[in-house]
Amino acid sequence: MTIIGARPQIIKAAALNRAIRTKFSDKLMEVIVHTGQHYDHNMSDVFFEEMEIPQPNHQLGIGSETHGKQTGKMLKEIERVLELEKPDALVIYGDTNSTLAGALAAAKMHVPVIHIEAGLRSFNKRMPEEVNRITADHASTLLFSPTKSGLRNLEKEGFLSLSEAQKIGNADIDNPYVFHCGDLMYDNTLFFSNKADEYESFFSKHGIDKKNFILSTIHRPQNSDDIQVLSGILSALNEISLEDSIEIVLPLHPRTANMIALSNDDGIQKISRNPLFKVIEPIGFLEMILLEKHAKLVMTDSGGVQKEAFFMQKSCVILRPETEWIEIVESGCAVLVGANPTNIREGYEFFKQNKSLDFPAMFGDGTAAEFICESIIEHLN
Repeated sequence: MTIIGARPQIIKAAALNRAIRTKFSDKLMEVIVHTGQHYDHNMSDVFFEEMEIPQPNHQLGIGSETHGKQTGKMLKEIERVLELEKPDALVIYGDTNSTLAGALAAAKMHVPVIHIEAGLRSFNKRMPEEVNRITADHASTLLFSPTKSGLRNLEKEGFLSLSEAQKIGNADIDNPYVFHCGDLMYDNTLFFSNKADEYESFFSKHGIDKKNFILSTIHRPQNSDDIQVLSGILSALNEISLEDSIEIVLPLHPRTANMIALSNDDGIQKISRNPLFKVIEPIGFLEMILLEKHAKLVMTDSGGVQKEAFFMQKSCVILRPETEWIEIVESGCAVLVGANPTNIREGYEFFKQNKSLDFPAMFGDGTAAEFICESIIEHLN
């Protein structure tokens, strides 16, 4: 049984589902449960359509709530579906409230939990995602890390790789162990990259100069829920746009859109007067891949978009003070700037002056989903 709820999880689930359907259908059957954490068409349904994912077997329809209410409702409903479906294992992705609720519900019912994208750490527990991912890891049986640093984090927390468990005679299914598997998002980027070119009309539809734009996304609560912080970020982007005559393309998360609509802040109002600032609705995965392929630079607070920028060999200014994808920063292909307008401008100027970057291969070879399926079959059979 697979739990999904937010945009990134749907995208990752597409890679695993594709592997199950095309290569492992005789050994694995998947039941998909959508919590409804992202319920807007542009944040959910469109991904099922364009990535050819089967419609969820169960739609829980939880929607937006405070963290406690949302997670509590999910926990109750996921427990109900677990009792109904009686799966051999539960798959969770990433670090959302859907991830946490799935991990807790299954662990309490002694259903093995498989955490994909395990071991990532920002080392900032003020981020709800950090609490979710740590708790999910420690409730899991099989943990698949996309990066070597994630693997090291888990080992420091007491988890064993299968090879280490076998060495000490502790390779028992009741003991959790970890795998370095590569990244499902990279699987998808390789698979869908050429198909994204079919969406070329997207540029003319939105009046975007595909040879002269920066792609930006802003959705983290610490950036979008404080109007002064959001204003500072948008003001910095606006100044960059005007000074260098470069377009800013901003697919707007519903949370951020609501804040902008309710604000009279001068910094926010300035972007509406800049014809180079293109604010558009949330977009599908293939349209995002298209923008990432053609952007001169990416400026984002999204973990997924950070990686996708790297996959597309585009430099990235990360609008956060820390990241769980530390390898991207260590490679020199991304910089952490937080929400400080001066730092944002300095990050932009750094990549404006340093255009020749090396993007090392460190997210696998595009077969992470196959490795995960094989491991599930071998170790849970």
